[in-house]
Amino acid sequence: MKKYNQIILLFLFSFSVIQAQTKETKDTEPKYQVTNLRAVNSVNSDFGVTEFGNSILFSSVAEKKVFMKRIDAISKKSFLDIYQVKKENISQQQSDISNVKLLFSEDIKSKLNESSVTFSPDYKTIYFTRNNYVNKKFIVDEKGYNNLKILKAEWIGEKWDNIVELPFCSTNYSVGHPSLSKDGKQLYFISDMPGGIGKTDIYTVAINNDGTYGAIQNLGTPVNTAEKEMFPFISADNMLYFSSDGHFGMGALDVFSTKKIAGTYTKPINLKTPVNTKQDDFSFSINTVTKKGYLSSNRDGGVGQDDIYAVQQLLPKKACAVTVTGVVKESKFKQHLPFSKIIIKDNFGATIKDTLTDEEGRFSFKLPCNQQFVIIGSKEYYTSEVKSFKTLEKNLKVDLLLEIVADFGYNMDTELVIKTNPLYFNFNKWNIRVDAEIELDYIVNIMTKYPKIILAGVSGTDARGRSFDNKILSQKRTKSVVNYLIDKGISSDRIYGKGDGESKLTNKCVDNDSHSNRVKCLEVEHQANRRTYFIVLNVEGKIINSEAKKLLPAIEIIKNSSNIKRL
Repeated sequence: MKKYNQIILLFLFSFSVIQAQTKETKDTEPKYQVTNLRAVNSVNSDFGVTEFGNSILFSSVAEKKVFMKRIDAISKKSFLDIYQVKKENISQQQSDISNVKLLFSEDIKSKLNESSVTFSPDYKTIYFTRNNYVNKKFIVDEKGYNNLKILKAEWIGEKWDNIVELPFCSTNYSVGHPSLSKDGKQLYFISDMPGGIGKTDIYTVAINNDGTYGAIQNLGTPVNTAEKEMFPFISADNMLYFSSDGHFGMGALDVFSTKKIAGTYTKPINLKTPVNTKQDDFSFSINTVTKKGYLSSNRDGGVGQDDIYAVQQLLPKKACAVTVTGVVKESKFKQHLPFSKIIIKDNFGATIKDTLTDEEGRFSFKLPCNQQFVIIGSKEYYTSEVKSFKTLEKNLKVDLLLEIVADFGYNMDTELVIKTNPLYFNFNKWNIRVDAEIELDYIVNIMTKYPKIILAGVSGTDARGRSFDNKILSQKRTKSVVNYLIDKGISSDRIYGKGDGESKLTNKCVDNDSHSNRVKCLEVEHQANRRTYFIVLNVEGKIINSEAKKLLPAIEIIKNSSNIKRL
């Protein structure tokens, strides 16, 4: 690349060392297809594509015959402006590029250079690079250099207005090449400001909701080197692409990728051929949905000094895949958990899949062979389980066991219940005791903490007295409990009642109506049967006796019983 004075940072540098192509930068199976966009390239420089609706924007040197009054006195080349071309014209061979290449906006054009465009998510704010040109004056630093600044403009009244430079720009150093994250909250750029690592470094700054900016952060190593890192592009999946002549590559500027995981950027990966060559390769961008993007390069065989190339991400020709199957179950009774959430992450922490299991808690999907993955299973009211696995087998089974959260547990009948201290009643009474109020207030707190759960209060009696009378007594106890919870603000739609009478004793203290089987017990043993406990009705696990059988809801008998009713 020829050295351009005052034409973007790319043109401020020349390269004297071309590294030999090594095994590390070769690729037996290319991951991208690269095609010269001859329809838009000129004999001068064209680079830095940004998608804009049904068109692309890029920087270009205008034809000298058109802009003879705007010639750089040193480089003898025209200045850069931002141009627009409709995507439908990109693939067409044009004899006259002026038919498809139009100036993007007169609003942001100046007498110097504009380039490197990025937009806010709503496309109402544009960030771009311009020479330090203030009040129609060409501003230089102490050494006589004209540095670069990032400017921002807003779309107001059918025009770009309120054009201001960002507050961290300076006359004494350059700030340029902006790229905005998908959510519009993080701006990446390059600068040669004091305190950096190399000749130009990549920085990032947070954009606050009120439009102010956070503290500027140098990305540090391993991204930045002692040489030049330039043209950052942050994709929709937060992969950072950039060009560098400091990392080991194929030639001058090479394109690399990295991602921030757990607060640290991964070691940059060279995108290899055909993205990179022995010449300068830069301004790489990619659409993560269409898998299409753009690249700029001064490689051999181009139309001009720097050309724009179309990039198509390729699928592996011989993709090896492993079928991963499994079931999400609860840990105690191995009940299958329907519609559990499954997340698969790759070795870099990127989310590969985010899905739900089926109605039996099963999942199945394909993953690439010989790679490391992490699977995370989760479901409301359960603690998540995380497992690591490698796709070394053709068919891999990965089951997940989730534990119910600490507020819940299971009773001897495998029913899901609220963990609480015993809620007791006096003999032949159904009024709420003082100690029972403490437990019921705890139930209120649990139902407030989990606003979706629905409970059934199940009450019992000891075996003394007639079974019919005990049935009525247990229902009165349940009614007292339900009314207490409703009086405390719990919706009546969330609490049901059931009276079991003496049918579910917790111990040996039986006594039928004829007293033929009476077991003599202490009062404290009888007290253990005069209690109420709370079953959770809508946190369903599924008991499946075999992989082939239909599902049997674990709490089907309770939920469907006519004995559960609002009292």
